[in-house]
Amino acid sequence: MSDRILLVSSSPGDKRAYHHGNLRQALLDAALRLLVELPAAKLSLRELARAAQVSHAAPYHYFTDRDDLIRAAGVEGMRRLLLAQQQAVASAIGPRERVLALGKAYVRFAAREPHSFALVFDPQYCRPGEPSADMAPLIADNEDLLAACVTQAQAVGVLPPVPPAPLATALWGTVHGLAQLTMAGHLDLPAAEAALEALLPPAPHPQ
Repeated sequence: MSDRILLVSSSPGDKRAYHHGNLRQALLDAALRLLVELPAAKLSLRELARAAQVSHAAPYHYFTDRDDLIRAAGVEGMRRLLLAQQQAVASAIGPRERVLALGKAYVRFAAREPHSFALVFDPQYCRPGEPSADMAPLIADNEDLLAACVTQAQAVGVLPPVPPAPLATALWGTVHGLAQLTMAGHLDLPAAEAALEALLPPAPHPQ
């Protein structure tokens, strides 16, 4: 493979070159853009090449086939979902606010990128209990982030003093359900966020 693969463009002046270490990420970025509008079932290497403005052969340097592309797109979707939650938690002040920020970021990602979100949890590409080597650390980091938010909230009485692991699972299940309802159009985003606020009401001010 050459060191560079040029983008296909109708105008020579518009051509940009990717070092081959960057083209894979450019292709994944294009895949995630496509997934905003298209479900994973309609994603193809040819469509990806067109969206990324590269030759039809270029994606085959990085993905062996369509399934390989979709798995990689699922990992990239998970990376972005995790990053959205990490950034939201980092900008929140206080244990209750961090739990809420985590949940809202999760639901917002699902509302903004429903096909990418669905792909993250598609058992055909991310088998439950058997994540790929690329997906496993992202899942672990997400679980650690949720666990940290839960234990901090328990420490100040925002969440009940029960075993933290099943409580974290219950919160994840609730937030995931709200995300699914939002994706399907049964809830709009403000209603989902209001539900999260109701789940964790502010502590009453002392009289």
